[in-house]
Amino acid sequence: MSLLAGKIGVVFGVANKRSIAWAIAQAWQKAGATLAFTYQGERLKENVEELVGTFGPDTLLIPCDVTKDEDIDRVFSELRQKFGKLDLLLHSVAFAPKDALEGRFVNTSREAFRISHDVSAYSLVALARGAAPLMTNGGSIVAMTYYGAEKVIPHYNVMGVAKAALEASTRYLANDLGPSKIRVNCISAGPMNTLAARGIAGFLDMLKHYEAHAPLKRNVLPDELGATGTFLASDGAAAITGQVLYVDCGYQIMGM
Repeated sequence: MSLLAGKIGVVFGVANKRSIAWAIAQAWQKAGATLAFTYQGERLKENVEELVGTFGPDTLLIPCDVTKDEDIDRVFSELRQKFGKLDLLLHSVAFAPKDALEGRFVNTSREAFRISHDVSAYSLVALARGAAPLMTNGGSIVAMTYYGAEKVIPHYNVMGVAKAALEASTRYLANDLGPSKIRVNCISAGPMNTLAARGIAGFLDMLKHYEAHAPLKRNVLPDELGATGTFLASDGAAAITGQVLYVDCGYQIMGM
């Protein structure tokens, strides 16, 4: 029996075929879930439209700027109208102005700090609030984070602070939504060659460093993140909530 048979999910954050969100969405669909997708702006629409079209012509695709409450409200209204319920939500959304990922963290502007936290952390709170009324039989919310929330990573700067806020938000949401049988967890993925990652200076050096120092002596693969996302979405993770699960070939355990 498929792990996610009969489950309805919505995926936020697909940008192209290299997106972690796309890897997890493919795994969810293969496990039996029916999915809807959102896209951020017209620039990404064509890419996302082409990808989700492989799931069938009736796949729901909705524009959503996660900094706008009216966009979020529209997404969940359309989900309610089409499906009547929701079981799964994937949050794979993050952004910081490029100049905030260069130079010293101490020089982060007030506006860059606000934007990065609004898009990368508060959006999880807003999406969880919108999803919860549709998760009438409980549900699973999965967010993507990174080790830069816990330790200093060169050039990650304000994004690391925003991811720390995302992880703390996960714990508070897990507590709030637990009585409704809604679980909220994070996957902390090792570096992958995504559109977002390529905006970080020295990213290729980071890939080589992880490969050299992680216990498994390699970097994580998209399919492995998909498998972890499927586990967290499934009943096999029914007692897991408020957690950050590291999928980084063991890099997080190393001191030197």
